Amino acid sequence: MTTITTRTVEYPADGLTMIGHLALPAGVDRRPAVLLGPEGMGLSDVERRRADALAELGYVALAFDLHGGRYLDDPGEMLARCMPLLADPDRMRDIGHAALDTLRAEPRADPDRIAAVGYGTGGAIALELGRAGVDLRAIGTVNGLITGRPGEAARMRCPVWAGVGSEDPIMPPAQREAFTAEMQAAGVDWRLVVYGGALHAFHHPPVDHTTLPGVGYHPQHAQRAWHDVVGLLSECLTSAE
Repeated sequence: MTTITTRTVEYPADGLTMIGHLALPAGVDRRPAVLLGPEGMGLSDVERRRADALAELGYVALAFDLHGGRYLDDPGEMLARCMPLLADPDRMRDIGHAALDTLRAEPRADPDRIAAVGYGTGGAIALELGRAGVDLRAIGTVNGLITGRPGEAARMRCPVWAGVGSEDPIMPPAQREAFTAEMQAAGVDWRLVVYGGALHAFHHPPVDHTTLPGVGYHPQHAQRAWHDVVGLLSECLTSAE
C-alpha cells in the first residue's frame, strides 16, 4: 500500500473554526487535488477514509468540515442547520471557497487541477462552487442534486457527474428532472447515474444513531458509486499526465 501522510487543518468559515482532514500522497511533487464534502451530518471517519483512499491513488485530498468540528448525529439538529444552509447559495459558496482556499494553499496541490466531489450537503456545495464559476476540472455529487439560481449553471466550466438512488425519497424523480433540465439548458457536460433500488445516502455505511426516513446503505451500489467517482477523477484530472 502506498504510504500517505494525513493531518488536520483548521480554517474559518460560516462563523466557525472548521476542522478538515488533509491526505497527501507519497512523494514531494505537486499532484492533482480533490475537495471532498460530507453528508449533512458532517465530517466523519467515512470521509476521512475516502480522502485517504484518494491520496493512495495519488491525489491531494481535503475532506472539508460543515459544522465547526461537530458531527450532528441528531436528525433534528442536522436539519435545523442544513436546511437554511441549502436554501442559501451564498453561504454554501462561502463554506466551499474557504475549504478550496485551504486546499490550494497546500504546496503539494496543483491549483490548476482540482475537482470537487461531495455527498448530500457536501455535493450541493460542490455544485455551488461550479455555479459561482470556480475553475474546477470536475464536479461530482451523490444525493445532492440541488438546483441553483436561474442562469447560474451556465458558469460551470467542467464536467458534472451526479449519482442518486432510484428509491431516494429526498431526491425524488421530480428533483432529478429539475436538476438535469438545469444542466442541459446551461450546456453543461453532465451525467446522471441512477442506482436501482437504492435509498438516500446509499453510499454511507450503517451508523449507530437515528437517521432520517428513506436513508439506507446499499453495499453494491456504494462500491459502484465509488468506482464512478474514481473514474471521473481519472478522466478529468490525470488523463493529460
